[in-house]
Amino acid sequence: MSTLSSQALLIADPLEHLINRDGIEVPMLPEIANKALILAQNADSDAGEMAQLIQSDQSLAGHVMRIANSAAYTPMSNLVSLQQAIARLGMGVISEIALTAAIGAKMFNTPGYEKYVAGVWHHALATSLWTKEVARHGRSNVEVAFLAGLLHSIGRPAVLQTIIELAKQQQVDLTEQDIHQLENTYCHRVSEAVVNVWKMPSLVIEAGSAYTDSNNALTTSIQSAQV
Repeated sequence: MSTLSSQALLIADPLEHLINRDGIEVPMLPEIANKALILAQNADSDAGEMAQLIQSDQSLAGHVMRIANSAAYTPMSNLVSLQQAIARLGMGVISEIALTAAIGAKMFNTPGYEKYVAGVWHHALATSLWTKEVARHGRSNVEVAFLAGLLHSIGRPAVLQTIIELAKQQQVDLTEQDIHQLENTYCHRVSEAVVNVWKMPSLVIEAGSAYTDSNNALTTSIQSAQV
């Protein structure tokens, strides 16, 4: 790890204090996304219930349809309704898409770093699809693998938001290098804090803890997990 500058150290101490005292501000997991995950795991639920739930939020419904129609999910067809998307892709996949749409890059306030955070989020989505395939081939729990991949770097935008707020409060001028060094130093611990606050499955928390900026580490943790 690179040595922090004197300016960055002025933020590191209060940041460390917040992390140790569970004081990092974590946005609430959108209720509709949480309900979609629960509904997908309920054997008695059906496509109509899932469609009704997602349609209760028109903005989310639009995002879900855009993602469902992307090349990653339906490269050879055009889905025109949520019911059709659920029938084609399954409730599990639709709940994953709903979660992805609900907790995207705009969930965190990172002025000046929006493009960077969007890139982090796109990488997380790609990782979630990849870890899901790893789990499928290894006959592990694909839903947990998807969540682990999607949330493995959720600490990056969360800690960026905190760093920016602390710097403003304490009137500390940080360079872009300072901010990213602080981000890299603390993002993994903050990721663990976020998934704990969101009450994600224990295996998602464990997989995220094993991640150290190496997809190999994340893959190993998913493959070795008894899910």
